[in-house]
Amino acid sequence: MISRLANLLPRALRRTGHATALLLALAPLSAARHSPRARLSSASGGLVASPFESDPSAPARARVRRHLAERGAGTYIGDLLAGRDSALARWPDRHGRPIAVWIQPSSRERDWRADLAMQVRDAFREWDALRLPVHFAFTSDSARADVRVAFIDRFAEPISGRTRWVRDEDWWITDANIVLALHHRSGAPLDADAMRAMTLHEIGHLLGLDHTADVASIMAPKVRVRALSSTDRATVRLLYALPPGGIR
Repeated sequence: MISRLANLLPRALRRTGHATALLLALAPLSAARHSPRARLSSASGGLVASPFESDPSAPARARVRRHLAERGAGTYIGDLLAGRDSALARWPDRHGRPIAVWIQPSSRERDWRADLAMQVRDAFREWDALRLPVHFAFTSDSARADVRVAFIDRFAEPISGRTRWVRDEDWWITDANIVLALHHRSGAPLDADAMRAMTLHEIGHLLGLDHTADVASIMAPKVRVRALSSTDRATVRLLYALPPGGIR
């Protein structure tokens, strides 16, 4: 699959211009259902410097394709490229400045419990443990947040979470919102484990990952796992070792 990355043809809608939003939906959990992606790290778990700059030139794109061919094994980066017209989207390196996350502190919706918000926090911490060039910090001020997480009773569609992010014309993600359901569409409440798994999936979308056919991944359309897989980690590390934008 990786050897064919450089020849991918456009299949998804190309989104260009400033303040363009991408909506990603996730299927409901029952035994567990959701998904993520990765960046290169050293043997000690620290980050290695990206060999690329955000350069749209043909030589830079050729180096990206070569890097994908060399490092893409064990990832689902090909699924990401196939779904986005051979383009990658991610947050810019923050140089120590965290992505500020606001989580709705309470809700009047039926079956709301404070421990559900704690599960959401724990999911952000699990992604943070990967030591990507971006990390999260929680804020109590929604107006100052880069990411806002809110709860609703349920979705009308057969999903349990939804992430909408905004990117600029260079494919840098700049802002995002996550909405999490307290109930499946059937009305059954989501338990704490399901809430955490659903949030892990949505944070994967937040970081720039898309769905994968790998059912062992947190980024599968119907999540059957409760934690990040080694493939999730490898994919997001690879994504954050590359510049955003088209690779063709």
